[in-house]
Amino acid sequence: TPGARVWSAPGEAAHQAALRSSMRSLGLTGGQTHQLASGIGPTLATASAVGGETVVLPLVARNRVIGMLTLGKPTDEHFRQEILELAEDLSRRAALALDNARLYSERTAISQSLQRSLLPPELPQIDGVEVEVIYRAAGEGNEVGGDFYDVFPISDGAYGFAIGDVCGTGPNAAAVTGLARHALRLLAREGLSGPAVLERLNSAILDEGARSRFLTLLYGELWPQEDGSARLKVVCAGHPLPLRLRQDGTVEPAAEPQPLLGVMDDLELYEETVTLDPGDVLLCVTDGVTERREGTRMLGDDGLADVLTTCTGLTAGAVAARIMRAVERFASDAPSDDMAILAMRVPGLHND
Repeated sequence: TPGARVWSAPGEAAHQAALRSSMRSLGLTGGQTHQLASGIGPTLATASAVGGETVVLPLVARNRVIGMLTLGKPTDEHFRQEILELAEDLSRRAALALDNARLYSERTAISQSLQRSLLPPELPQIDGVEVEVIYRAAGEGNEVGGDFYDVFPISDGAYGFAIGDVCGTGPNAAAVTGLARHALRLLAREGLSGPAVLERLNSAILDEGARSRFLTLLYGELWPQEDGSARLKVVCAGHPLPLRLRQDGTVEPAAEPQPLLGVMDDLELYEETVTLDPGDVLLCVTDGVTERREGTRMLGDDGLADVLTTCTGLTAGAVAARIMRAVERFASDAPSDDMAILAMRVPGLHND
């Protein structure tokens, strides 16, 4: 059996020499041969103490030694040829499985690290406004998604907030996501209006050429008011509309739909003014929430609004948590798309 060596005598020096010869037959380098041969001493010592034959097969993947498969018999019975061939086949399969698991783990770690870098490390504390975000990545976390959110100070007590969704996943989507989040902060702090911020971001996305991806984005600016309310200016570019929950339980869209980004030149966008009175909530989500499906049923904007009507009097954190629970329970399957929820609430004057 190529690559395998069978020993019936316990001499460790003979074991080491035979293993080096075996690995040379596999085309392994001198360093790889020394690495594996120097590490089998304890295994062969145990086999020698037991007695009988020992079979050692290097586990080789991508021309690298990643381990070894050792089989031993405590009796004088020899390994049959078919057993040796089976062991060699198992060693090849084991090496491939271990190497694939290593690559998967590395890819997952890189994707998760990149995903974290595309999201803000923490949310600012805004006097007079509660802010809560819940983000759920789809799948097993081994692919960078296109959903993102941000809340950041601008100037003079104003704050910017955004929630968006870049088409697709992977490196190209991550590039546009990173561009969008960082450009939003820079442009907003230049004192530009919301429409101007998004129009310049649209141009920057189109400048990416072949790497460009279309982007849905809800962007707004918030000013806490002395009377306990909050004034907002909002632009909704192709994104699910934000919903406002009033203290009396009514729910209504807080903006009108406008074209998404990354498709057309010369966008002309406009912003809308929204006032959140004490006790009101503004709910912003990505389409992974509204497009949650169970068979032919979809949660949709109406289903989301129905859940939001049950959230009167809850804190922003409790609102976001209730929405996420309802979305997850809507379907039995695991989510197929990333989901992000941004809830902002102005506390009531008397009951909070």
